[in-house]
Amino acid sequence: MAQRTLACTGCHGPQGKSGPDGYYPRLAGKPAGYLYNQLRNFQDGRRHYALMEGLLAPLSDAYLKEIASYFAALEIPYPPAAAQSAPPTVLARGEILVRKGDAALQIPACVQCHGSAVTGVQPSTPGLLGLPRDYLNAQLGGWQTGQRKAHAPDCMATIARRLSDADVHAVTSWLANQKVPMPASPAAHKPPALAGSEPLECGSAP
Repeated sequence: MAQRTLACTGCHGPQGKSGPDGYYPRLAGKPAGYLYNQLRNFQDGRRHYALMEGLLAPLSDAYLKEIASYFAALEIPYPPAAAQSAPPTVLARGEILVRKGDAALQIPACVQCHGSAVTGVQPSTPGLLGLPRDYLNAQLGGWQTGQRKAHAPDCMATIARRLSDADVHAVTSWLANQKVPMPASPAAHKPPALAGSEPLECGSAP
């Protein structure tokens, strides 16, 4: 599979550890269900990037599952987080949104779905640490504008549209500033729901 996935690692970095420009995300160690869902989303038009769509169009469902399982099994150290220049007040707001959410704005905590360590949850929810801020901004923007979608109910689209530009900046700045724990394996189960948090029913994971 290392040879067969060279078309992937040409952009996503050796062994899928992430591309050099901050745009192509890490594949290594992500939950297999999440990776498979995203491959299908590109095939089915819920995500849009011409290069990915062209590469994946002829591939069978079984092959997509092989690709997802291969990258999910790779355990590769993360590089150090790039220091963010955001003010401490912005980073503090980002941490609050990630860990506690904002009940008044009906924004659930990121940890509610992405795990208490924000390293993802099996089988289909990705980690948010170790991703460049530009990539995180682009994905939240995609959810807000409808360029990125999931099967209904599309909870990420709902949440993203409740975030102001300032809160998007705060969340992505805080996430991108965090050191990734090792091992960074996805959790087996989601943590218990926070008191007073909105129950979420989601389709395929973002």
